[in-house]
Amino acid sequence: MNSVLRVTIVDPNDDTRESLKGMLLGMDQVWLEAECSRYEFFADVVSQTQPDIGVVMIDQDVERGIKLISEVREASAKCQILVVSNSNDGNLILRVMRAGAREFLTQPIRIEDLVAALERIGSQYLGRTGSGTQGAKVICVAGATGGVGTTSVAVNLGCYLAREEKRNAVLVDLDLCLGDADVFLDTIPEYTLVDVAQNVTRLDFTLLKRSLTKHSSKLFLLPRPVQLEDVDLITAEDISRVIGLLKATFSHLIVDISKSYNAIDLTALRMADDILLVTQLDLPCLRNVVRLVTSFGDMEGMLDKVRIVVNRVGLDQGHISLKKAQDTIGRDIFWQLPNDYRVMVQSRNNGIPLIEQAPKAAIAQSMQLLADAVSGDEAAATAAIAANEKLSFGKLLNFLPIKAGKKEGG
Repeated sequence: MNSVLRVTIVDPNDDTRESLKGMLLGMDQVWLEAECSRYEFFADVVSQTQPDIGVVMIDQDVERGIKLISEVREASAKCQILVVSNSNDGNLILRVMRAGAREFLTQPIRIEDLVAALERIGSQYLGRTGSGTQGAKVICVAGATGGVGTTSVAVNLGCYLAREEKRNAVLVDLDLCLGDADVFLDTIPEYTLVDVAQNVTRLDFTLLKRSLTKHSSKLFLLPRPVQLEDVDLITAEDISRVIGLLKATFSHLIVDISKSYNAIDLTALRMADDILLVTQLDLPCLRNVVRLVTSFGDMEGMLDKVRIVVNRVGLDQGHISLKKAQDTIGRDIFWQLPNDYRVMVQSRNNGIPLIEQAPKAAIAQSMQLLADAVSGDEAAATAAIAANEKLSFGKLLNFLPIKAGKKEGG
């Protein structure tokens, strides 16, 4: 969905109305236009506020609630109805759908189900197409092998995405055994991924943010578990629900996956809008890129999301050329990050991201432009790609840069 959904709710029960209200207020893609405690007033409230979606909690008076759905649909055809009930009786669901409801949810409402219902209404009935919720973009950062700088890219990408006032970003460390995103940000988190995964059904948006660690760059972090034995407590289904919850809360999710490409990693990759595959210009890395690209090609919709990012370009003259690398991979190179070993080592060892450690360094400039290029903002992306082509990285490192603007496979 490309714009905020305006929602009005009706529920005579104060407790359930407040619970739903709390969920909606925590969603960036939703604006709570009005709330109503009386069925008889709701049609007038909808007529006055003209919301995109009306949420009707029908349990206090089912017959009146069903009649209200018809009344609202007749009086305000543009308002789509989402019904919530404690009952999952098939006959009741059929009746509310015949009355004009578009979605039906049962109590207690799971946040991910509410988000999905809003997405469906927004895309199917309001014509607001797009991947995911408004601005809720999931970016997976994957590596061709260990040591290519995947976490460096993920952490710094997150920091640059979070710096913009109109964005709020969270970094999820999915390297469950050896992840070190917390070290890169010099933080000691109070809660980890296992805490959120085990309590995802009980978390509201306020509690979720309290469970995350906020860095001075405004980036939120959800780190890997502390104890190795806790890794087995996290399942692929848990990750799917955690990502769904975070999508309703943040505009950008950066997921630093492990190098094992296990079921948990693949779940995140399937939910991603973009996959940044980080590699270096050496034969083992490039062979792995070919293997991964081939495997992704067997997974529906996966390959189109892959963007090849070459890190440490210009590391030494013995490395494979960019042209040869591109020929080997058989795909365009989306982005090049210049080698700046001294700056990156200082940044990592100090636990200070580039945005604070060395904002004027060549690698920092390229990382900032990369963030804009994958932000989901078309204007920012176009400007970033144009700016990246004008930078002098190629001249400094004695190579001709390959344009990053062309989409892979296109």
